[in-house]
This record gives sequence, structure tokens and C-alpha cells, in this order.
Amino acid sequence: MEKLKNKDTVIFDLDGTLLDTVDDLLDSVNYALSSFDYPNKTKEEVRLAVGMGVSKLMARVLPNGGSDANFTEAINKFKEFYINIKKSKTKPYNGVIKLLEELKKRKYKIGVVSNKFDRACKIQCDEFFGNLIDFAQGEDEFAGIIRKPDPSGVYKVLEVLNSDIKSSFFIGDSEVDIQTAQNAKMPCISVLWGFKSKEFLIQNGAEIFVSDPLEILDLI
Repeated sequence: MEKLKNKDTVIFDLDGTLLDTVDDLLDSVNYALSSFDYPNKTKEEVRLAVGMGVSKLMARVLPNGGSDANFTEAINKFKEFYINIKKSKTKPYNGVIKLLEELKKRKYKIGVVSNKFDRACKIQCDEFFGNLIDFAQGEDEFAGIIRKPDPSGVYKVLEVLNSDIKSSFFIGDSEVDIQTAQNAKMPCISVLWGFKSKEFLIQNGAEIFVSDPLEILDLI
């Protein structure tokens, strides 16, 4: 595909794209909810609620949404549990490590932009991918990095990697990733193993699809 040729930088979403995180997110959500004796959520409910950062996630699962009396404390409970999980259920999707290794062999610069809070984003990228990821950026409003689809995280990655928008493309699993790529004016590959269906992605403007990580190598 011509618009993916002659690139040297690829920016990935994290949850639902590189990492299958839904089980740990489920446990963290239910830990926070249980702290206030609120009903627990199912895996499917959490899967549909993720993608816009922890604040939006908790607003979607709390009984009274973002106006819930325990909203701020619930976010803190979620983060407390999520950052300290000892036996993580999170794992890379099949084929992701091979994809990253091959991209490295081809001299691509590799970044991550996630709506996960920045500390957790960096910890997980280091834990699961090590030097296969050159720089990872999570949501960090104190540093001026607003959650996607705001492109500030993309711009930060490009700055750190000394890359240009014209030489870069984005890979993600959600409508938020499509919108982020559009806002940053770069192409987007939508993956079909993540949290959203192909039909939903088409409705939200997706044009390029892959059903296996290694298929990406055939497009670039």
C-alpha cells in the first residue's frame, strides 16, 4: 500500500494492540468497585469501556458515572491495584514480539502512545518489550500530554525519536486510534484482534485492516 511505503517510524497503541490487558483491567476495575461495595463488572463490560484513559473508564463503570461521590478515590484505587499487580494476566498478543523484532531488523523506530496513565504505560512497555520499544508515552496531563485522540502524545514520540509525521504511521485497535492518526495527519492500520469489531471500526473510518501482526510486514 503506497501510503505506508517509505516510512521509518511506527507508533503503536498499547492495550488491545500490543498487549492483551483486559483481564488485569477487569480485576483492577472490580477491586476499585468492591472498595465501595459497588457491583462488579463483567469482562465484556470492561472491554467495551476501555480506550479513553482511566478517568473515562471509571466514569463508565461507576454507578453514578463521573459525578459519583467516590469518583476520584475510585480512580486512585484502580491505579493502586493496577500498578501493583504481582501475578499479571497481561501478555503480548501472538506474533507481536516477532513483529517488533522484524521491524527492528528493518531499522524502524518504534514508539507507543497509550491512554493508560504514563507510569503504567512505561512500566509495561519495559517489562514486556524492553529495547524493542524506543519510547513509550502514556497520558500525563501534568506534562501536557492529553489522552488520545489528542495528538500530543504522538508529537512527543516524534520529538523524542527525531522523526517526522510524513515518515510515520499509526497502528491501533479502536476508533480513538483512527481519530488520533487523523488528528496527527498520518496513516492508520487497524488491527482486528483487539477490543473493537471490524464493523465498528469501518463505521468509524478505518480503511486498512490486519488480522495477524505479521501481516503488517506485507504492507510496509
